[in-house]
Amino acid sequence: MTGTPDAAADAAVVTEVIPRTLSSAAIGAAETDEWMSARYAVEADSFVRLNMITTITGATAGADGTSDTITSRTDRYVLGAIRRQADVVVVGAETVRAEGYLLPKTARLAIVTSSGDLGDGKLSAAGRAERPPALILCPSSAADAVRDRVGDAPAEIVPIASDGDRLEPLAIVSTLRELGLPRIVCEGGPALATQFVESGLVDEACVTVSPVLEPSLHPFVRLSERADARVAGMIVDDAGFSYLRLRLRG
Repeated sequence: MTGTPDAAADAAVVTEVIPRTLSSAAIGAAETDEWMSARYAVEADSFVRLNMITTITGATAGADGTSDTITSRTDRYVLGAIRRQADVVVVGAETVRAEGYLLPKTARLAIVTSSGDLGDGKLSAAGRAERPPALILCPSSAADAVRDRVGDAPAEIVPIASDGDRLEPLAIVSTLRELGLPRIVCEGGPALATQFVESGLVDEACVTVSPVLEPSLHPFVRLSERADARVAGMIVDDAGFSYLRLRLRG
């Protein structure tokens, strides 16, 4: 099975199996946003989450190089619920170039880059002019070059001290907290997701598993050693997708 998941994903019923409440909701129903938000609620005032999608073969993108052909309508509901709990969504510039990003409705967007290359028109505020600009997190030594490269994109440059041309997750998290954005969700891509998991800073990983057999070039995390985790929650839909919450800390 390759390509776009079955159309049933767009008319899904989602069911909670861990904890085993077997509570269900219909995607598109008026009360489903509230139902989904309850499953992804976080009581802590400060946290780091990872939110990624992977096929059962470990791929994070389909043949078109984006997640569009491996995702589902339910996954977008999950994405909305996770973002409603967050102050800021963190992504790497490579993900912006591949996927394109619209300023989120409910959270700030932060983009990690050392070059400022966001792809022409890939960062957009279309229909969301009232939203604050994206935060461009970059090494202090590259700030001027990044500012020139970003140009007139809806973005604000945030230089961060670093020893080289790569920002460490601890520096990213510390900077965002200093900016009053302590509830953090990292949406990858795979390289940034791996750095966050290996840093030991991730409290919870939210992982959508898509029932697609797609060649895997870049798994959603490429770890050098095992990261212990326990299943904190799991919902499934009638198209065969599963939506896991894995607790890595606490």
